[in-house]
Amino acid sequence: MQERFPRGRSAIVGTATFGCGAAPGYSSMELAHQASVLALAQAGLKPSDVDGLFVVVMDDSLSGLTFAETLGIHPRFLDNNRTGGSSFQVHAMLAALALDAGLCDVALIAYGSNQRSSTGKLLQSSRPSPWESPYKPLRPISSYALAAARHMHQYGTTKEQLGAVAVAARQWAALNPEAFVREPLTMEDYLKARLVADPFGVRDCCLVTDGAAAVVLTRADRAKDLCSRPVYLLGGAQSTTHREIASMPDLTVTGLAEAGPRAYAQAGVGPQDIDVVELYDAFTINPILFLEDLGFCEKGEGGRFVEGGRIAPGGELAVNTNGGGLSCVHPGMYGLFTIVEAARQLAGSAGERQVPGAKLAIAQGNGGELSHEALVILGSQETP
Repeated sequence: MQERFPRGRSAIVGTATFGCGAAPGYSSMELAHQASVLALAQAGLKPSDVDGLFVVVMDDSLSGLTFAETLGIHPRFLDNNRTGGSSFQVHAMLAALALDAGLCDVALIAYGSNQRSSTGKLLQSSRPSPWESPYKPLRPISSYALAAARHMHQYGTTKEQLGAVAVAARQWAALNPEAFVREPLTMEDYLKARLVADPFGVRDCCLVTDGAAAVVLTRADRAKDLCSRPVYLLGGAQSTTHREIASMPDLTVTGLAEAGPRAYAQAGVGPQDIDVVELYDAFTINPILFLEDLGFCEKGEGGRFVEGGRIAPGGELAVNTNGGGLSCVHPGMYGLFTIVEAARQLAGSAGERQVPGAKLAIAQGNGGELSHEALVILGSQETP
């Protein structure tokens, strides 16, 4: 069956982040509220203008209801989807469909987490696995380390190639005043980092931060009245492959191998057309797997692809231009931040880290333990 995505008929008109790093004194909802007000104001809108609300936070299973009350609104369309860090790409797809169908006029996607200030640990909002918990894994790190070990065994991927991902992320973060960690990271520093779960050291793992993000969308015919440089949704797709990492069909192949081609077909583009790639880099193996599955290189070539600064500032492919979850921000779920950064790049508002002439971007989200993958393809106003 051919998918019919409303290509280019909805657009991002406002983006914001708030409290990236440490934001003591704020609840998760308060952080999301602050980011939402900023994003709406960017488009000249108020919370009362929002009639489509898409939100999920890790510490409130009814966060859609709570956040509507926090904003003081009564939305016509509400979604509280929970697939983990990929929830927000699903939200963006649903928002595009709802806007196109006339179910809402202004859609707000929001997220916030105070995990660093409240506990200092990654919050776990899912139940413990009855099958894996008896073996006391260090989840989710152990699961991603398993995928990394398999990729290294099967394709010869090296520790230094994982390190190239971490070093590139830090180089991008150095250009981003919002990034939580900006000091230089050398390959020597990376290799000396404390081991956490073989083959991962500390620098292979994402940050534990506070932070919030928000994105505002409207129909394309209204977008230019609200924003000087709207960013258009051209395609989006998702794929679920498993829940438990032990049930992943192939530890080296994610759902993007199936979802990516569908999103490309909707947008009418291919990997060769993409200028900016924002990936969910919870761990250094993630970008390697995702770049392969999205067609930027052959399966097994991801480690070699990221070598030599290819994905760093000034490299051939701009990947995770804000510093990613490894060096910028990772407040439990990172997927909405990839959309914010992609939109900023296409709007030309990324400051020192701006990729010249960026017209097409991928913003990708990862849920569970490589369990659910989703992406949206975004285009600037110059995109045909």
